[in-house]
Amino acid sequence: MKPADPFADVRAATNAHRTTHGCGAYPYDNGAILGVLAAAAQARRILELGTALGYTALWFAHGAPEAVIDTIEQDPEHVRLARAHVEACGMTGHINVHQGDFGIVMPTLDPGYDVAFFDGYAPAPPVLATLRDLLRAHGILISANLTHGGQANAYRSALTDGRAWLTAFLDEDRETAVSIKLA
Repeated sequence: MKPADPFADVRAATNAHRTTHGCGAYPYDNGAILGVLAAAAQARRILELGTALGYTALWFAHGAPEAVIDTIEQDPEHVRLARAHVEACGMTGHINVHQGDFGIVMPTLDPGYDVAFFDGYAPAPPVLATLRDLLRAHGILISANLTHGGQANAYRSALTDGRAWLTAFLDEDRETAVSIKLA
């Protein structure tokens, strides 16, 4: 039996929004695992790429209540709705929703993140390289959507480079990976 989802309303709102907006906003299937990983890492700083309406950022904050979460989203309507959900959950100042392209916003952030989560549409090796620069040594990278085409195969291949990453895939189709940045 699954425990109750404290953010089920945000999950439902994301699914409803996708239907009316015609966008690709999907809430991550297992928000709880994100909170657990953030708690296990005793994360103080978390970076998320792909906010959608804020569901996963809220799970990270739930698992790591002392952490500051920086989440990046390009779609202005998603940013507006995510900020509203963050405020409604009392997490303003705890979760910072940045609007813009990953490649433009990430270089403005200071390195030293404990956890990073890629949940954008299709991962690319340049994004992975920047995430690696932003993570601390032995930081955790969670990568989703690794079967979504584009440069996903190259990204997935880079995650299996045993000199840079220690990686485990969470499912048989290798759609989601959890990696540790090796020094």
